[in-house]
Amino acid sequence: MRRGHLVELHRGEYRVGAVSSEHAHEMAALLACGPDAVLSHRNSADFWDLYRYPATAPVHVTVPPAKSVARHRIHIHRALIAKADVRVRDGIRVSSPPRTVLELAAHLDQELLEFVVAEANYRRLASDPELRSQVECNPGKRGVRRLARVLDIPGGPRRTRSRGERRLLRALRQHEVEGYEMNSKIHGYEVDFLWRDLDFVLELDGWDGHSGRVAFERDRLKIANLEANGLTVMPVSGRRVRDDLDGVLDRLRRALEHHRQKS
Repeated sequence: MRRGHLVELHRGEYRVGAVSSEHAHEMAALLACGPDAVLSHRNSADFWDLYRYPATAPVHVTVPPAKSVARHRIHIHRALIAKADVRVRDGIRVSSPPRTVLELAAHLDQELLEFVVAEANYRRLASDPELRSQVECNPGKRGVRRLARVLDIPGGPRRTRSRGERRLLRALRQHEVEGYEMNSKIHGYEVDFLWRDLDFVLELDGWDGHSGRVAFERDRLKIANLEANGLTVMPVSGRRVRDDLDGVLDRLRRALEHHRQKS
């Protein structure tokens, strides 16, 4: 330890060498909590790439209710986890994606939880039936009601890729604008909001993802190809959504009404 060959992570748990390997802190936390410990909550969500969690933050671990354990910089949860809700990846015992979504439901607001649910479903990590099974099998658990509300959203949870998309989605729901798909494919492109029956697209342009000459030319080519295939594309900047949402909605409603009259 004096020479730096061993680095103590927890009492009795050491990292070999100066450089930390992937998931070293998570593995050390599990070893410190015993063989029945399971990586869970925000760490499990980060493990499945569903929700980012800082590597320097305390590790979330679930142990059986009767187990007495306490460790510095380990957030201990006590619960019974069914065998089917535990996966083993790279030697790490981690809660399954459906179980992870339920664990997050107690800590995220409904908008962020919808993002996680839709992403898990899109990536085939947690299907709607699997998540409903979590709701049915865990009555009274924190987050169950919130997860049930998200699963029962009319039209189902929508997958979003940015804060601007979530802000616009919330506004469309509040103003009862319907008939759209989100992040759907058409003519070889994935578009943000698509009214397929009206051949109408709304593309949300954020500076982070669309700045620079290459991105500018790529976006212009995308719009040109979509319009060449008969679609009307309404580009909207993320700043407009943030600072002039009412104006965006007014222009969108007028454009949609115009296309309905034409069709």
